[in-house]
Amino acid sequence: MKAANSELERQLLAQGVADSSQEAEAMVSAGGWNITLNVEKKKQKALEKSVKEQLTSKLDAKKRPVDGDIQAGAVSVNPKTGAVVAMYGGVDYVKHYTNNATRTDYQPASTFKPVILAAALDQGAVTQDDQKISVNTVYDGTSKRPVVGSDIGFAPENEDDVDYGDVTVQTAMNKSVNSVFAQLGVDVGMDKVLKTASDLGMDTTDLKAVPAQTLGTMGASPLQMAGVYATLDNHGRKVTPTLIKSAENSVHAVQPADPIGDQVISREAADTVTSVLTGVVDDGTAQKSVRDNPLRNGQKVAGKTGTSDDNKSAWFTAYTPDLVTSVGLFGESAKPPHPQVTMTGATGLLPGKGRVNGGGYPAQIWAAYTFGVSHKVSRFDLETDQGAAVQPSITASPSPSPSEEPSEEPATESPSSEPSKTQTPSATPTTQTPSATPTTQTPSATPTTTAPTTGAPQNPLDPQFGSGTGSQ
Repeated sequence: MKAANSELERQLLAQGVADSSQEAEAMVSAGGWNITLNVEKKKQKALEKSVKEQLTSKLDAKKRPVDGDIQAGAVSVNPKTGAVVAMYGGVDYVKHYTNNATRTDYQPASTFKPVILAAALDQGAVTQDDQKISVNTVYDGTSKRPVVGSDIGFAPENEDDVDYGDVTVQTAMNKSVNSVFAQLGVDVGMDKVLKTASDLGMDTTDLKAVPAQTLGTMGASPLQMAGVYATLDNHGRKVTPTLIKSAENSVHAVQPADPIGDQVISREAADTVTSVLTGVVDDGTAQKSVRDNPLRNGQKVAGKTGTSDDNKSAWFTAYTPDLVTSVGLFGESAKPPHPQVTMTGATGLLPGKGRVNGGGYPAQIWAAYTFGVSHKVSRFDLETDQGAAVQPSITASPSPSPSEEPSEEPATESPSSEPSKTQTPSATPTTQTPSATPTTQTPSATPTTTAPTTGAPQNPLDPQFGSGTGSQ
């Protein structure tokens, strides 16, 4: 397995057995290794079965050419041990060389939004009018609202250009509101957001700290995202997904470093994000596939959907207290040089609204697998007084139902002026007046300067970043 060989190379280098990556690669390529994996046969078989039954059995490239462009990858991790218990890399190695479970060339889209919230909570971030950010902080969810407080103009469009009005951070996560999370990222500081992303397990090397990153415009793999969410599940203590249990040859014996590392964000911050993400399942974009799944049987679930711009990727990364699984679908042309392509219309879904969304096939694969292998109902042990798991969802005003479709590319605008210190939200930059604020929470200065929305898919164009995509 290529993924196991790559992990062994990293271990040889980290433990000083090899002096360079080239030497490590040569040692592994020489063969003679006896490698024991953490993969559990029952879970591996169940994951493969779920992908086949929920997705690949419905693909017919002869009827629909787009069906030949669909690639799936998934990784399942035990958050208490870091063990990779199942991995699906795609069809067999001869037919598709790239391992879809470890590839990092597709955008994680709105599955990145929990990282932004984790940074905000862990850093004790405040809004533009110095109000401490919490799950109940109210932000303006108007589509295309320019962020405030950034030197780089950014005005992301919500999916389908929906204006949500004043919403709490919890509701913004449930409905994946892009405008809210863009502002939230600016309020935290994009350098701090990327630092948190790195601490949680994402590769942020060479990433620019620009607002467009709030839409999940960087590359990431199911393996990386499983590690990020496993760390959240593990109450903020770092989990490094580990495929190899042991490896030895005639000369060397390699025991992987402990997959469970240091506390990288506070337990309260991690547990609060988990609490919020239960709302995505029970009241947001994953309702149909997960909340209402007949196999759920009361199992507690926290997770996030993601659908990138042009429908080139779709994700569902979620967890129970005992199992974390990230599922990604990727549009890759079957024709060389295999560029990224849209998945819209796959399996016969109607064009336009028939996009392959994170709450669709990825969530269905996740649910069939997870509920099929987890027979004991478990509940999260959360040390927090915030979020959907411990308190009713607070919404500032009635807003549209959550959608899974990526939005059009938002316009880039200059940041608006510094907000005034008032307790009543002012008119939004689009001249639409925000709806009434909730009786349980006072909104911060101006909705245009509060937190960003969590995730309708979209693809903003940032002059200093380039085109990126957001997700739902």
